[in-house]
Amino acid sequence: MPKILLTGYLQFPQNTSDEDLACIRAELAIHTQLTLNEAGCIRFKVAQNIIAPLRFDVDEAFIDKAAFEWHQKRVKHSNWFKVSQSASRHYSTSEI
Repeated sequence: MPKILLTGYLQFPQNTSDEDLACIRAELAIHTQLTLNEAGCIRFKVAQNIIAPLRFDVDEAFIDKAAFEWHQKRVKHSNWFKVSQSASRHYSTSEI
């Protein structure tokens, strides 16, 4: 079965406050730990861009399509999804 890779970034709007960014970073830490604990997660990195702090670069890998789909389903019901709702998502997925 092919592995699923997702790469790209989230872009938060210009009016995102420092308080909002603090909340986003705090929730991201929880989201990262939950994702790394998922069965089938190979790699999960979301990092705030140093040059453009409203951008968060994303690099994920899952063992197969089922693990990736389970992750996507879990995320839709998470606090991370709520706090990142204002971000535009720019992702691409591929199979290897």
